[in-house]
Amino acid sequence: MKNVAVILSGSGVFDGAEIHEAVITLLAIREQGASYQCFAPDRPQLHVINHLTGEVAEEESRNVLVESARIARGEIKPVTECNVDDFDALILPGGFGAAKNLCTFALDGAECSIDEDVLTVCKAFAEAGKPAGYACIAPALAAAVYGSGRKLTIGNDKATAEGLEALGATHVNCAVDEIVIDTEAKLVTTPAYMLAQDILEAKSGIDKMVETVLAMD
Repeated sequence: MKNVAVILSGSGVFDGAEIHEAVITLLAIREQGASYQCFAPDRPQLHVINHLTGEVAEEESRNVLVESARIARGEIKPVTECNVDDFDALILPGGFGAAKNLCTFALDGAECSIDEDVLTVCKAFAEAGKPAGYACIAPALAAAVYGSGRKLTIGNDKATAEGLEALGATHVNCAVDEIVIDTEAKLVTTPAYMLAQDILEAKSGIDKMVETVLAMD
């Protein structure tokens, strides 16, 4: 049975992991007959968003690992404990947390920095030649990790695509129910809620991404 490392970025689309994407990802991994272990950085979120009003909760602070544990039903570890040798693949669901808590792309675009512990893990999988899937806005991380003209997608948003290309990636426009594969890098990306209008549309691309990642040797 293949084992997949899944990195989460909190809990909630506006300040953490996109919950639908995260759950769909975990379900798809199990449906493919594989197992998973969730990880997240043990650090404060950039900020907390009231998901009812969309406003920043100025006085509130939350921890990325603690919030991610909500999605993982408590079965989660700090990302520093992710050993590439223990896993066959890596998958990152999206949500603004991927661009706010795992890196600073949401604020800094092409000048973004990446959480050092997350970068270490992502690079370890890339350097080991192990397949990886990045969904929604998470390919912003992949652009920084892989660079060098690697093909990836966030859908078709021109400004975001230009930001990824400034990081060295080659952006490919992609429909919500499709994936972009960089065969040499063993990197698979899909737009998910960058384009999805509902949970079924998000599921269509994520299922393909997970299936493709797990089919890679």
